[in-house]
Amino acid sequence: MIKHALILSLTAMVLAGCDQVTAKLGIENPALKEAKIDAEGKAVGSACRHSGRAIEDCYAIYSWLPKASVYTGWREMDEYMRENQLETIAPQLPPPEPPGVKRRRPATTTETEAGSAAVTPAAPAADPAPPASAENK
Repeated sequence: MIKHALILSLTAMVLAGCDQVTAKLGIENPALKEAKIDAEGKAVGSACRHSGRAIEDCYAIYSWLPKASVYTGWREMDEYMRENQLETIAPQLPPPEPPGVKRRRPATTTETEAGSAAVTPAAPAADPAPPASAENK
């Protein structure tokens, strides 16, 4: 009887820490992953609508998100904006690159200066002052 209670309590403890163990191992629950992607799609769709992007542009920019959830978010934000007479907000940043695309590194100031020096013709050098002669002293 005591063995069964001990085994039952150990099993309960192991199962209680199952989420923590799977998180540390990088194993993700498919249902939670799908819910997370769906919520992200709705948020992106509503942000696209709020910034005045067309739904087709939103699909193209965020092609890795499910179209159904992006559309749902876009439609909900459209209804909300119409009801509350809200204006669109122009995006200040360019859209992000999809996952898996290598980012181009920004040019450093030395590369920019070197590039502009190569394009711009060099100014003629000013004539140096004649050396002081011993007679002028």
